[in-house]
Amino acid sequence: MSSCQQDHRNQKDAVVAGREPVFQNFEYVGNDKIYTQNSLPEGHFYSPILQGCYPDPSITRKGGDYYLVTSSFVMFPGVPIFHSKDLVNWKQIGHVLDRESQLKVETAGISAGIYAPDIMYNPHNDTFYMITTQIASGIGNMVVKTKDPLQGNWSDPIKLDFGGIDPALFFDDDGKAYVIHNDAPDEGKELYQGHRVIKVWDYDVEKDQVIAGTDKIIVDGGVDIAQKPIWIEAPHIYKRNDKYYLMCAEGGTGGNHSEVVFVSDSPRGPYKPAATNPILSQRHLDKSRSNAVEWAGHADLVETPNGEWYGVFLAIRPNEKNRVNTGRETFILPVDWSGEWPVFEGGMEPLRPSIKMPQGAENKMNSGEFFQNGNFTFIDKFDGNGLDDRWIALRGPREKFVEERTNGLVIKPFDVNIKAQKPISTLFHRQQHITFSASVDMYYKPETESDLAGLACVQSETFNYVFGVTKSGAEYYIVLERTEKGESSIIAQAKLAEIGKISLKVEAQGDDYQFAYALDSGDFENLGGTVSGDILSTDVAGGFTGAMIGLYATSASDIKID
Repeated sequence: MSSCQQDHRNQKDAVVAGREPVFQNFEYVGNDKIYTQNSLPEGHFYSPILQGCYPDPSITRKGGDYYLVTSSFVMFPGVPIFHSKDLVNWKQIGHVLDRESQLKVETAGISAGIYAPDIMYNPHNDTFYMITTQIASGIGNMVVKTKDPLQGNWSDPIKLDFGGIDPALFFDDDGKAYVIHNDAPDEGKELYQGHRVIKVWDYDVEKDQVIAGTDKIIVDGGVDIAQKPIWIEAPHIYKRNDKYYLMCAEGGTGGNHSEVVFVSDSPRGPYKPAATNPILSQRHLDKSRSNAVEWAGHADLVETPNGEWYGVFLAIRPNEKNRVNTGRETFILPVDWSGEWPVFEGGMEPLRPSIKMPQGAENKMNSGEFFQNGNFTFIDKFDGNGLDDRWIALRGPREKFVEERTNGLVIKPFDVNIKAQKPISTLFHRQQHITFSASVDMYYKPETESDLAGLACVQSETFNYVFGVTKSGAEYYIVLERTEKGESSIIAQAKLAEIGKISLKVEAQGDDYQFAYALDSGDFENLGGTVSGDILSTDVAGGFTGAMIGLYATSASDIKID
């Protein structure tokens, strides 16, 4: 390369620090002991298959193609969708809800929005359906459709005329269709707190609507209402050997979570529970066991072309203080359906980090082409080749505040900060490991005391850490702020000798988090010592999401330097 060409390249790649931060060289590194101490045996793959906040999985198959979706709450775009040929190697092919006409969550709290999506292929009209509940903007239960998930182009939502949550579709062999869902008991018949029912409706495929007057309660309370079971939900119907099997979650999505199954001669019931219930749970196991997996439930089943069965479900991997920073993740297990009832293989025993692969599969999960799991490194240079699907915003499109350039990612700050229940100018990557580090280079020069940019570790709008660069008077500062229950305090601050390029890093070992910065490619310097990750845990902050790492910018910072 000639010196003239080199000079031209340097000018092209040069970044000028300004009020709109430019981010480069994001690197996320996961290093959990469970994987370093449990290398993969031959013919096995790791579960969870989707680490981090990917809860409430649902799966369907057309031919040799599997499609899987998970809940997304107010993440935008919404409902991540994955494709696989073998149940082992998964590739994210986008999001089901990627337009503002589909997803209206602008002012919703972080745990509102999209709940428990169900994906189902209907062979009678060669159409894929995604039915879900949108807890925002008065939409409620809704369905969208496409002919080809690989191409996307999901329809705008069709609002459905029933209440409750967790709807799922079932298409029978005769072409008839049904919707099942969680709902409240009939008025005046609620027996205890958490008492719920499962209802079924006939569904008109031509009109895409439930048929009025066909609703019927098919499960009241759960397996045994005398035991006062709570939160029967997430129903799915499967047909096998001319019998109809209804599988549901029971016990709530926390420590008492489980999966139960019923059988009937008709999709409309009556349903008889299995004597072997629950068929999946970890609630009865020793809480002090090593590498514990908890909260297992909310499952969906799929049959392979050669007659094997597998089930996807959510569970959590708590850290050493039993905190849940990575959120509810998507796991998978083989299912033995050689008898009358489906049985999750090992589902009532302590879940292991890996399981045996289906026939003919080869593990390529960390080859670069597929979604990664186990311990891995994810690097994004932000070189203008399009945003990876792992990056999401909250409550509004990424495109409204992100500009991709060949020499970095520009975030245009909104006049709201991260504590607002509004769209915020922050690009998020899920925390996917208990032990991890995330770092990024940033070029930034705030102009006012309301300007701030940097990293944010967020569980919700009221529980988060902000680690960024701001201004006070004529001076520039790096600051670490902790917000708990909406109350904020500055953990530490440091005056910056220079402004321009700064590298930011957050790393965690279980509950211990540390934040550090480096000026102009120098050595990293810790700010604030070791801080607790407690506020990034679901069981502390409440709600349904996992912790996320954000590239954050705002022109409405309320942090005041002392």
